[in-house]
Amino acid sequence: MALLPVAIFAGIAILFYAAIFQGDPSVVPSAMIGHPVPQFSLPPVEGLDRPGLASADFGHGTPVIVNVWASWCVPCRAEAPLLDLLRTRTAVPIFGINYKDDPDAARTFLAQLGNPFTRVGADSKGQSSIDWGVYGVPETYVVDGKGRIIYKHVGPIDADLIESEILPTISKAAMAP
Repeated sequence: MALLPVAIFAGIAILFYAAIFQGDPSVVPSAMIGHPVPQFSLPPVEGLDRPGLASADFGHGTPVIVNVWASWCVPCRAEAPLLDLLRTRTAVPIFGINYKDDPDAARTFLAQLGNPFTRVGADSKGQSSIDWGVYGVPETYVVDGKGRIIYKHVGPIDADLIESEILPTISKAAMAP
């Protein structure tokens, strides 16, 4: 009888250990996969020469990449050159959602690191990002030509991810009827 609490504790410890060290932390299941982009309308980043972003900008037959970023996000700085590389590797537009950011800081970020975005919506309160299912910045999505979210990556993208995941997902989405 005295070993029962020890056995229960050991069982719980094993479950926690397995949960913590199992799988890739950037692969976070999203309830949005396979669903249309949420209804939203974001104004442009103040003073930026790009239009804002809304749900009406999706579903016109062309896949789209969406990147959620912020100037204060260190991993966003690291992935910025890769987003520009991605822009040159595909004809698919890249839309940005600027998450809870200062407009001056966002413009400076893009001026220094390049602006791969066709459209950039300012999500100053973060509500639209929550509706997308954002856990934290950066996050990258692929939306198919029908306006459905078909891919999500949590964390900064890298060259391997572009080759192994994002470009193949875009190709599949472009070939879908």
